[in-house]
Amino acid sequence: MRDIIHLQCSECKRKNYSTTKNKKTTTGKLELKKFCRACAGHKVHREAK
Repeated sequence: MRDIIHLQCSECKRKNYSTTKNKKTTTGKLELKKFCRACAGHKVHREAK
């Protein structure tokens, strides 16, 4: 029951990463600190639609 989601940079709004998550156990939006090539730094990436 894992779905593919895309992670979007909170500053430049680019979709840089894709990952999976279990929607039954993790009901909120996923938020990770990842490297953004466009911003050239580690920024918060949030789950996008």
